Amino acid sequence: MDREERIRRRAHEIWKREGLPKGREREHWDQAVQEIEAEGSEAERGPVVPDPTVGADSEPDTGVARANGKPKS
Repeated sequence: MDREERIRRRAHEIWKREGLPKGREREHWDQAVQEIEAEGSEAERGPVVPDPTVGADSEPDTGVARANGKPKS
């Protein structure tokens, strides 16, 4: 499916979801464009891969002081 068709379908979905209002075609089209572009950006980045240097049994460093008042070193 080409980009324009995807945008057209998404704009139609938005229009239906909002109760079929009249006179908001451009607003729905613009929103559809933004959503489709955002999806493309996410797909281009690919999946998030876990950091192999972080062990399963280690605690993440949140920068929060520990019970003894000192940050984890």
